[in-house]
Amino acid sequence: MGRAAGGTPLNPLAPLLAGPVEAAARGLLGARVTANGVTIRLTEVEAYSGEGSDPASHAHRGRTRRNEVMFGPAGYAYLYFTYGMHWCLNVVTGHTGVASAVLLRAGEVVEGVAAARARRGGAVKDRDLARGPARLVSALGVDGSAYGTPVLDGTGPILITPPPTPVDPTLVRSGPRVGVTGAHDMQWRFWLDGDPTVSPYRRHTPRPASRPPR
Repeated sequence: MGRAAGGTPLNPLAPLLAGPVEAAARGLLGARVTANGVTIRLTEVEAYSGEGSDPASHAHRGRTRRNEVMFGPAGYAYLYFTYGMHWCLNVVTGHTGVASAVLLRAGEVVEGVAAARARRGGAVKDRDLARGPARLVSALGVDGSAYGTPVLDGTGPILITPPPTPVDPTLVRSGPRVGVTGAHDMQWRFWLDGDPTVSPYRRHTPRPASRPPR
């Protein structure tokens, strides 16, 4: 393992996250995400690029207070609140100044099952503890307070580490992202084929406009 400036051990994922978002997304499959006594093996992720190039990205229209961390540097947490009730966790990738991030969609709880179940509910099946982006964040016990914190060096509330053994590349599949309102068919969702913790695919369906009362 190399070392960063100042003698801090360099996380082997750092060069991966500093590169193109599509490659970073693929490379995060099998990685471990640890927070608050729970560790999750990633089985599904989605890539999002930046300003002007990806209509589904939060950075599509440029830098805002909400998406600022997406513009780098790589290796930091981007959390956003959705549907007025759920947090979702992304990892920032690419070069500083160019927005991109990988959404952590699903995984298997490999350590801290009891803690994850306490947060998710006693009747939840093991495969469903982190099956979906909001469930994953809930199982980890993190929220918006982790926004902008590092995820590679252990100084933040979330730590992401490489897979203990390399993922078999023949198991990696790609397809359309789930529930996005733009770039529906972009093949930037990646998952491990046959893993029961991968979330089901649902294409975004626009809600019909409400009719005014007669």
